[in-house]
Amino acid sequence: MFALVPTAIKLHQQSRMLEVHFDDSMFELPCEYLRVYSPSAEVRGHGPGQEVLQIGKEQVNIKAIEPVGNYAVKLVFDDGHDSGLYTWELLYDLGTRQDELWQDYLNRLQKAGYQRKS
Repeated sequence: MFALVPTAIKLHQQSRMLEVHFDDSMFELPCEYLRVYSPSAEVRGHGPGQEVLQIGKEQVNIKAIEPVGNYAVKLVFDDGHDSGLYTWELLYDLGTRQDELWQDYLNRLQKAGYQRKS
């Protein structure tokens, strides 16, 4: 088993993409995806069923990446959101489950009657 620590994290602000490299894989995670799956209580709530659907985040970007110890980063988004800690495990999980989680998000937006603006 490899250590679940990124070997590189690169922000591409032009394309609004965070590139995260691990020993066994590389993920390109859109800023919108990272924002709507923020681990903060503001997004996740304080328990099951308390999640808050994030809408209107199509153009959100990351303006800073702040290291937190040797286990996480704090992503500072240009909409003012900065309260979630993205652990290495969370970033890896978001990368490996990106297709499934993105589709779930799109389904929840549709169910709420929200039309994404690309």
